[in-house]
Amino acid sequence: MSVSTGGDVASLCSKCGDVWHVVVAMVGDKIAKVQCKECNALHRYRDPEGKKKAASPSRKKSTATKTTKAKKAAEPDKATVEPDMSKDILPYSPKAKYEVADRIDHPKFGIGVVQSAAHGKCEVFFESNGRKILASARPESKLTRPTHRLS
Repeated sequence: MSVSTGGDVASLCSKCGDVWHVVVAMVGDKIAKVQCKECNALHRYRDPEGKKKAASPSRKKSTATKTTKAKKAAEPDKATVEPDMSKDILPYSPKAKYEVADRIDHPKFGIGVVQSAAHGKCEVFFESNGRKILASARPESKLTRPTHRLS
């Protein structure tokens, strides 16, 4: 059976469930797009018999993501840096700058040890809550309010 653009074809509409369609676009001898005669929805051709097309090769997932997830799952949730007991416990503030091994007192998570600090963020290990990424060394906003109003 040969089908051409503008011809009738049976295709499953996911919007209304009807199967009567008109062929709108073809790629070679295969139907690419159809339009439902009931609801006028445009969609790609879906075989009403439910026959699956040959599986197209899927993109390969990056091994870096798998490795990172595997490492996190394999590592027990422990502090990798020992706290510097010679320094006082610092109250947490997103404006403050912290160094590795500093102890901080967070109002919600409690006392933790800074594991790494860079680029306005620090990774802190809390005994009861595990690892958390917190803001640190955030500069004051340089934005100012206009002194006059536009009318």
